Amino acid sequence: MSFVNFLFILILLPSFLQALSNVTPSPSTQQTLNAQDLVMQACTGVENQNSCLWNMRFGLEKAGSSHANSVLNAALRTSINEARLAIDAITKFNALSISYREQVAIEDCKELLDFSVSELAWSLAEMKKIRAGDNDISYEGNLKAWLSAALSNQDTCLEGFEGTDRHLENFVKGSLKQVTQLIGNVLALYTQLHSMPFKASRNGTATNSIREFPEWLTEGDQELLKISSLGVHVDAIVSLDGSGHYRTITEAIDEAPSHSNRRHIIYVKQGVYRENIDMKKKKTNIMLVGDGIGKTVVTGNRNFMQGWTTFRTATVAVSGKGFIARDMTFRNTAGPQNHQAVALRVDSDQSAFFRCSMEGYQDTLYAHSLRQFYRECEIYGTIDYIFGNGAAVFQKCKIYTRVPLPLQKVTITAHGRKDPHQSTGFSIQDSFILATQPTYLGRPWKQFSRTVFINTYMGGLVQPRGWLEWYGNFALSTLWYGEYRNYGPGASLSGRIKWPGYHIIRDAATAKFFTAGHFIDGMSWLPSTGIKFTEGLSN
Repeated sequence: MSFVNFLFILILLPSFLQALSNVTPSPSTQQTLNAQDLVMQACTGVENQNSCLWNMRFGLEKAGSSHANSVLNAALRTSINEARLAIDAITKFNALSISYREQVAIEDCKELLDFSVSELAWSLAEMKKIRAGDNDISYEGNLKAWLSAALSNQDTCLEGFEGTDRHLENFVKGSLKQVTQLIGNVLALYTQLHSMPFKASRNGTATNSIREFPEWLTEGDQELLKISSLGVHVDAIVSLDGSGHYRTITEAIDEAPSHSNRRHIIYVKQGVYRENIDMKKKKTNIMLVGDGIGKTVVTGNRNFMQGWTTFRTATVAVSGKGFIARDMTFRNTAGPQNHQAVALRVDSDQSAFFRCSMEGYQDTLYAHSLRQFYRECEIYGTIDYIFGNGAAVFQKCKIYTRVPLPLQKVTITAHGRKDPHQSTGFSIQDSFILATQPTYLGRPWKQFSRTVFINTYMGGLVQPRGWLEWYGNFALSTLWYGEYRNYGPGASLSGRIKWPGYHIIRDAATAKFFTAGHFIDGMSWLPSTGIKFTEGLSN
């Protein structure tokens, strides 16, 4: 922005900024901030600062309030407007000749920006629940999770254009610049205003046991559960032989209610289902129940070499809130020669997977965004086969390696945290690294990559240095990798890398931060899934 434009804004807004100088910060903040600081922070570095400041002004005038939360509300509304403008710009793009991958990438961007609009709208609605002195930490966890996801979606959009025409990529990048910067500013501002020390769960002490029945089961359902051989009352049955309501899982999901607050349970009978499933955001609270790992299998072979973006290679993709899968296998058979080929992609907030298997090679499990929990699952792959920018906790999972292409190095994780304020990361707890190839625990896909291993068995082929660079010195001082009380022949710390961002965790308090109760706000939602989980450290 030119000096003349900046001066113009300052001339028009002095009374506005002066009127906001009495902002009362949240009791949790340690700094005294005035409204001018907050407004300028919300618009810092934004390409069209004039537009940002004007939108903030009108948003605050409409709210009729000068509190810090009103500034955040105005910033969220401005971000939503910019995301919608970006969708319009990308939708209207007209090129005479673009490749199939570019067409797919454009569709990815439209859906991902729609994710951002939803997540920002959720955040705006949640802000209404926050009051000064409110001690319910679930509000804080929700907002951090949703804003973190909204910031990541634009990166995923741009990743779809890698290796394509630079003109189109630059056009899309320009369309996203304003909204990405705004969301980053809102996340930083929210963190500054609402940062607080951890509050103990109001739900009591840690639990390692499953409730007799999940909260979402009615009394009638519980009676049916007691007498059902499957162990749960279902809403729909899928069977390849026609003995159920549907022959494909996709049909059952299409017929499921949209925006449901009630759990909708689909029983998928034993069989190999050759279909690509894309469960959209409107399909909430769906549960898939199979007959067991290796018995109920969903399989596909979409891959990068066919012209798909990584985001679209998934055999199964789930985006609706509250998704649960039990006793299922998700498989991508493309093989290592076809590079990126996702078996399961998860954008579902508060989603859980119990006794499931994710089988692929490169990029098997795309834990793309939001809060996720995996219990007693099996994960197979070669390169970066647990990746994404979700906040995910893995408990009692078995992680297997497969044979990669010649000269490739097996890396289990590649976490994509791009901003230090994002509440994302991978936590692998009480699990088993069953390596049959020389294996590294992870490498930093993005600058603030965050991954920890806690109380986990590591086989002898886990390499002594433990972790691998992405390239050169990238992210080695900004990542956060940690190991706590792991065991087995590959768990020795004596030969580990010495990066500034690598930590040998010695105190339980630090390790506990990465457990289900803290890291993914587990006590506010995991009990209702009916899945056994450990809230804190197991020992």
